[in-house]
Amino acid sequence: MAATQRRNTTQRAAILQVLAETGEFVSAQDLHGALRATGSSIGLATVYRALQEMAGSGDLDTVRKESGEVLYRQCEQPSHHHHLVCRVCGRTQEIKAPGVEQWARAVAEEFGYVDLDHQMELFGVCAACAHERTRSGSPAEPAGVG
Repeated sequence: MAATQRRNTTQRAAILQVLAETGEFVSAQDLHGALRATGSSIGLATVYRALQEMAGSGDLDTVRKESGEVLYRQCEQPSHHHHLVCRVCGRTQEIKAPGVEQWARAVAEEFGYVDLDHQMELFGVCAACAHERTRSGSPAEPAGVG
């Protein structure tokens, strides 16, 4: 059992290392490919399990693409937060939204819900991509995040 725990810790450390180097939201498949490129023998199922566990414990941020695929990134803010994501380049800004938190609590209270949890991502076009669109006169290709 101790060897399994040590192996999982090593695998988690490798996953966190790649995520730290990337700094962006990535899919489990892309992360697995990056790990394999470094010589890691970690399996895709192990990557999925570790990502789900780390996201569930709050160690990773997640966003869901329109296709349903979940992307992962290391949290910059340790407390509850939301994301503003560029549909073109994928740039992500972590944001606090106290008004959303108040609204969510009020809605839950109105309907008698307890133990509330929620996720919210806002999708738009960042200033740099909007400027590039204007400069080039053509729409930029979406990054597929939103």
